[in-house]
Amino acid sequence: MVSPRLGTPLSPTATKVLLLGSGELGKEVVIALQRLGVEVVAVDRYPNAPGHQVAHRAHTIDMSDPQALLELIEAERPHLVVPEIEAIATDALAVVEERGLAEVVPTARATQLTMNREGIRRLAAEELGLPTSPYRFASSLDELRDAAAQVGFPCVIKPVMSSSGKGQSTVRSADALDAAWEYAMAGGRVNRGTVIVEGFVEFDYEITQLTVRALGPSGEIETHFCEPIGHLQRDGDYVESWQPQPMSEAALTRAREVAAAVTGALGGRGVFGVELFVKGDEVYFSEVSPRPHDTGLVTLRTQRYSEFELHARAILGLPVDTGLLSPGASAVIYGGMDATGIAFEGVGDALRIPETDLRLFGKPESFPRRRMGVAVSTGPDVGTARARATEAASLVRPVAP
Repeated sequence: MVSPRLGTPLSPTATKVLLLGSGELGKEVVIALQRLGVEVVAVDRYPNAPGHQVAHRAHTIDMSDPQALLELIEAERPHLVVPEIEAIATDALAVVEERGLAEVVPTARATQLTMNREGIRRLAAEELGLPTSPYRFASSLDELRDAAAQVGFPCVIKPVMSSSGKGQSTVRSADALDAAWEYAMAGGRVNRGTVIVEGFVEFDYEITQLTVRALGPSGEIETHFCEPIGHLQRDGDYVESWQPQPMSEAALTRAREVAAAVTGALGGRGVFGVELFVKGDEVYFSEVSPRPHDTGLVTLRTQRYSEFELHARAILGLPVDTGLLSPGASAVIYGGMDATGIAFEGVGDALRIPETDLRLFGKPESFPRRRMGVAVSTGPDVGTARARATEAASLVRPVAP
């Protein structure tokens, strides 16, 4: 295999990546790419997004507008287009690929399928035959009532295009369906007017199986796995994660089989965050993100290379190493208020906790439940690391400007 050639940023030899989505995860990808000498163009829907603050150039556009997206890609002419969020005109990415304007990571098809819960669920359950929770799709309130009756209560209702729990609700009776429909329509990243209705799976715990598709020495794609990440969610959004999640050898083997099947069907290179439910030795597919996952922020301290560095290496065609260095955990720091340009107190107190670090994302606007930072800790075991990260997060106090 010929090693990829990387140029000099802001010069004719530059290797250029255009990142679609520049939140806290995108920011870490930008940093990882820049350490490898890549010229990075960060794009988001609002100015001064976290990734904007560290990229070579930044653009603010409506990424769900196919014309605006195509015009930007044609103007920048990147080598790679890397989607980092759901609210993207994925059909435009297919055009980019067809015209040879850039390589879409992992592929335009993978982006189209995974950004829409209907596409990825049908691929996993109906084409690959993987076990999932029972589900139906609904495109009207009447269809939602029928779907919920078929799936049964309680059930979870989600927009087909959303992230971080936006528009998601748990419904325990038919009386709550009207409110759930309105909430889903308001919370979708791109309002497709369709929701997925999922029945409950009785599971012991859920994990994120970070899966890396990267070029091997022969030039063929190889699949690598990080140690499983356990996480605690509230209202569909993660509040804690830890690595490794203890699980039986049979469950771990099955989790990796499921992750390999899904990511293999999607194709391309890079990190995939495969979300799975585990009951004993049984594993159920839930969702997959074709990019670093928020629960994977824990890897900033636990692994030789974080999920962001792994993503950068994989998409550039470089070798990867998914080895674990230490048990660790992450805990979210919320904004706690509606304000612009908030400050943080207690940072020094948090950093005095052993083996602990912080990431304050630099988001220009705060909301009560907006993720504004994260504490990441290591320890001799997961329990110690979780206690350290949770304490550190609690010591960081957002204050009004």
